[in-house]
Amino acid sequence: MKLKFYKYQGAGNDFVMIDDRENSFPISTALINRLCDRHFGIGADGLILLQNDEEHDFRMIYFNSDGNESTMCGNGGRCIIRFAKDLDAASDRMTFNAIDGLHHGVVDDKIIRLQMIDINEVEDHDHYLFMNTGSPHHVEFVENVTAVNVVEKGRNIRNGAPYFEQGSNVNFVQVMKDNSLLIRTYERGVEDETLACGTGITAAAISAFVKKKVDTNNIQVKAIGGDLSVNFEENNHNFVNVWLNGPAEKVFEGEIEI
Repeated sequence: MKLKFYKYQGAGNDFVMIDDRENSFPISTALINRLCDRHFGIGADGLILLQNDEEHDFRMIYFNSDGNESTMCGNGGRCIIRFAKDLDAASDRMTFNAIDGLHHGVVDDKIIRLQMIDINEVEDHDHYLFMNTGSPHHVEFVENVTAVNVVEKGRNIRNGAPYFEQGSNVNFVQVMKDNSLLIRTYERGVEDETLACGTGITAAAISAFVKKKVDTNNIQVKAIGGDLSVNFEENNHNFVNVWLNGPAEKVFEGEIEI
C-alpha cells in the first residue's frame, strides 16, 4: 500500500502530515515509529493526522516519533494550520479540535498563529516551574543555556521525581537583556533535544513573566530551529488568550510503501 504524505516544519520541529479525512490511515505504533525514523523512514519529530470534525474545521491527532499518541504539540498545531490552509480544508481563520480541546488558528502570510489553552495553574518552585500548556513542562532558568547538557540533564529530570512514569518535557531558559528568551528543550516521546517545542516555548514565556524576569506579555523566544513569539493576558494569576506565533511551511511531499 502506498501512503501519500507531506512533510512540514515549524522552527525546525518537523512532522509527517497525513490527510486522513477519509479515515484510511492504518494507525499502528510500529508503523508511525518507522515513518518517523530518520534512517529507515521519512524522518520527523512526530506524525499528525488531519481528520474531519463534525462541528469544526478539522481534528488534529498527534503522535510522537516513538509511535504513541501524545499530548498537544504547539509547533505541530501551527504546522497543521498551514497544512489545512494548503489543502483548502480551512480558510485563513480556523477552529480545530485537539487532545487538549478547542484551538483557533490564523494564517497571516508566513506567520502562523495558534491559540493555546488557558493556563490556570503554575507551580512555582525554588529552582523550577511546572505547568501544563497542553503538554507538561518543567522550566529551569540558567545563566548560559548553550553550556547545558540538555540530553543528560533533561533525561534525568524527565524520568525522576516528581514526574516518574508520566514524565515531563524539560526546558532550559536564558533571559536576555532585551526581555527575549533563549531556550533548549528535551522532549519526552522523542527522548532527545529537539530544535524547538511550541508548548515548551509557551511555558517558558509564562514562567519568565511569573518570575518577573521580563516586564512584557509579548515575548520573543529564540530556539535552535528559529524564532517564535508568545503573547498572552494575565488575569488574577490565570493566563488567557495565549498565542504562539511564528513561521511554518511545507518541506516536501511524496509517497512511501507501508
